[in-house]
Amino acid sequence: MLLLAFETSCDETSVAVLKNGCVLANAVSSQVKIHEEYGGVVPELASREHLRNLMPVARQALDQAGVTPNQIEAVAGTRGPGLPGALLVGLRASQGIAFILDKPFIGIHHHEAHLYSPWISGDPLSLDIDAFQPNVSLIVSGGHTMLVQVSAPMKHRVLGMTVDDAAGECFDKVAKLIGLPYPGGPELDRLAKEGNEKIHQFPRPKLHDDSHDFSFSGLKTSVRYFIRDNPEVLEDGLRLRDLCAGVQSAIVDVLVKKTVRAAKRHGLRCITASGGVTCNSRLRTVLEEVCRDEDFMLRLANPKLCTDNAAMVGMVAHMRLANDCEFTSLDAEIIPNWSLEQLA
Repeated sequence: MLLLAFETSCDETSVAVLKNGCVLANAVSSQVKIHEEYGGVVPELASREHLRNLMPVARQALDQAGVTPNQIEAVAGTRGPGLPGALLVGLRASQGIAFILDKPFIGIHHHEAHLYSPWISGDPLSLDIDAFQPNVSLIVSGGHTMLVQVSAPMKHRVLGMTVDDAAGECFDKVAKLIGLPYPGGPELDRLAKEGNEKIHQFPRPKLHDDSHDFSFSGLKTSVRYFIRDNPEVLEDGLRLRDLCAGVQSAIVDVLVKKTVRAAKRHGLRCITASGGVTCNSRLRTVLEEVCRDEDFMLRLANPKLCTDNAAMVGMVAHMRLANDCEFTSLDAEIIPNWSLEQLA
């Protein structure tokens, strides 16, 4: 089975080619430079860039895989959630290609693609489903922060999610407050490595809350007031690094402790993590340390698969095809606010 997959839910244009569940090519075009001067993703610009880049990226993926369009046997595309205009470009393109080739089409939920990305490994990349164990999965990115209980492949339920800002959004907005270039999260991570996280203590929202939900808007506000009252910190390189370390510590502390608590509460001994924030070095280190100390199995998404990409979309499509799923209509619409709970 040769599968062509598309992902355009936000600001990465990505096309992947998979053969029998192995990734032959995963081409990604980032729009970071386009949105840099605005300090965040501009939805209309993202849509225009997807229109400009989608076919060249698709040709790149097909050439890298050594495959011609006529060899494709199924097509997949992200249907939601995401930015409406961006989603529309990828969905209509993938549906159009499926129609032209007279092949089945599978619409994929973006969060579900992240959910199974920690199980993608090897060279070539493939789904290590034989290693699967029931787990609590942390999906954490610029737009989403949630905990999901996965009892079996394709069987899951959402335990909790952010009630306001996502963790990645908090990273980026704090970075913008202190004058770091976009995207601020990676730059904040870099500076935090050279700082002392104990110098500045910031609140851990909902850390002791009984629910599995997250909240990061209060932390962002706390940093804003701290900068207002201590503007000199931004002019001192060392103190700025301490500030970054303190903010990062607060975010990571909440993410890790609530994830481990959820796993224990539901009697699960495996934790997975995916999404763009999983590239954060501090989060990966602390998760590894805690899981080693608590004797949890840990699966972290490959850094190349943490940000949005079509390989993980194609992998879920492959799983669905292997389970004789129903195909998606070629006139199906995008679902910008598609809940993972609805999919389950």
